[in-house]
Amino acid sequence: MMEYAITICEGPTCIGRHADRLRAILLEELAKRGLKDHVRINISGCLGMCHKGPFLVVNPGYTIYGGVTESDIPVIVEEHIVKDRPIARLAVQEDHLFNRFYRIFGDVGFFGKQMRITLRNCGIIDPENIDDYLALRGYEALAKVLTEMTPQQVIAEVKQSGLRGRGGAGFPTGLKWELTAKQPGPEKYVICNADEGDPGAFMDRSAIEGDPHTILEGMIIGGYAIGSNHGIVYIRAEYPLAVRRLEIAIQQARQHNLLGKGILGTNFDFDIEIRLGAGAFVCGEETALIQSIEGARGMPRPRPPFPATSGLFGKPTLINNVETWANIPVIILEGAKWFSSIGTETSKGTKVFALAGCVVNTGLVEVPMGTTIRQVVYDIGGGIPGGKRLTAVQTGGPSGGCLPESYLDTPVDYESLAKAGSIMGSGGMIVMDETACMVDVARFFLEFTQSESCGKCTPCREGTKRMLEILERIVQGKGRPGDIERLERLGNMIKKASLCGLGQSAPNPVLSTIRHFRDEYQQHIEQKRCPAGVCKALLTYTITDACVGCGACKKVCPVGAISGTKKEKHVIDQAKCIRCGQCYTTCKFNAISRS
Repeated sequence: MMEYAITICEGPTCIGRHADRLRAILLEELAKRGLKDHVRINISGCLGMCHKGPFLVVNPGYTIYGGVTESDIPVIVEEHIVKDRPIARLAVQEDHLFNRFYRIFGDVGFFGKQMRITLRNCGIIDPENIDDYLALRGYEALAKVLTEMTPQQVIAEVKQSGLRGRGGAGFPTGLKWELTAKQPGPEKYVICNADEGDPGAFMDRSAIEGDPHTILEGMIIGGYAIGSNHGIVYIRAEYPLAVRRLEIAIQQARQHNLLGKGILGTNFDFDIEIRLGAGAFVCGEETALIQSIEGARGMPRPRPPFPATSGLFGKPTLINNVETWANIPVIILEGAKWFSSIGTETSKGTKVFALAGCVVNTGLVEVPMGTTIRQVVYDIGGGIPGGKRLTAVQTGGPSGGCLPESYLDTPVDYESLAKAGSIMGSGGMIVMDETACMVDVARFFLEFTQSESCGKCTPCREGTKRMLEILERIVQGKGRPGDIERLERLGNMIKKASLCGLGQSAPNPVLSTIRHFRDEYQQHIEQKRCPAGVCKALLTYTITDACVGCGACKKVCPVGAISGTKKEKHVIDQAKCIRCGQCYTTCKFNAISRS
């Protein structure tokens, strides 16, 4: 009988859909049929297609089964394993062919325009088994660095690659390494910033959960390059699966002499520890992160001095985020020239996005820099469900901007997004359809950043609070003439005067929505009207002549605002109505208008 391997996705989404239960049922089914010796069961991290999980991947043949239920398990075992007949109705129609250039060729679907470098092993290997990573050239880059390259040559290779920090600012990675390496003193630190706190973002978490060893390998290489022996992964405690897999990976790396004393028989020592963050968004800023590791409250420090010269405990410190570290082994293996051939003139390589919101295919995507927003949303994301119109795409997390449909052909790179009024950020991409109120969207994101402000500097602490008060007044139907101008004036002041990146970028959602959706603000303020029907205080529900008097709306009204006799037109008492919208969604005869 043919030998098979079945990989079960155990990323957070698939676990949430009971992938662990599927694994138990699969083991029971194989044992019942006497097939346990012929089928190897593996786990993997997130494959990226979160909308179609949970997954089983059967090899040989790389057949992906999506949306698997408990009742599908006996069928898959009988048809595919016993009879060697893949089941077309359960299979995800994506043709995966991996080559040395990390390109996934498939139909023009979810993987059609992707190129996976950071996520090259996610969904493919068992993140809790170092042998899987070693089988795919894992730690080969580290061996090359330690035996064939000087620290200066490593830094030169990273500089030549054009890699820029993927944490949001886009600072040249090689230059940061060079500045840290030049600092005198025997004690230096290497830090991985895994404090990913953007709403709707899960890129770094998924990369760690699916391929933790690539982050460790990148950090070890970074330690060798700058002359450090101590690495720290700063990760929020809210990611228990990522933390557990990191702990397993660190232990395995030590057992294989890839961490600790005399790595791979050389005279280079390097070890890594994990520090847990308490979930403060501001600790994603590198100086606030350093404060947190030192045991102080996470608050940004004035710069200069920069961490490269005086960072953790006053020592030179190199900080990069998860995605940046994951690119390092590939740059060493494939070469800076190859890496720099991907992307645009000023933005090299690929970028991972968490594609979320009103889009058919949600999940993790990785595309070459320069790919347009339209290609991400429509070619990879499958477009807007229900045939609705796209209103905006928000990039860069809560500090990013909202770009309208007319900007869909904007390339995804640092300069193009900044010119359009948004930012790359760490990689969140939220798609909004015609049901979104852009004023309320701006209020939502500003509410988040305002609540996460550390309060150290007045422009951020007080300025965002005043902006939020104006926005809340507008969505409650109490907007005043001049409010738009007040928001613009406050926003620009906060951007110029705030101490750290959180405050400097906090006004972006407001300023970008005013720039691109000014008419919506005007309708809220001048006409007391919300075009999308989201702001409850600005809505009015009335019953039209199409009412047949069925009484359904009357039954669901929580405050008894609807009156009328059976088979006669009903009436809504506007003084009692709380604008919950239950009557509007309940009516089957379209007899209730909303304005």
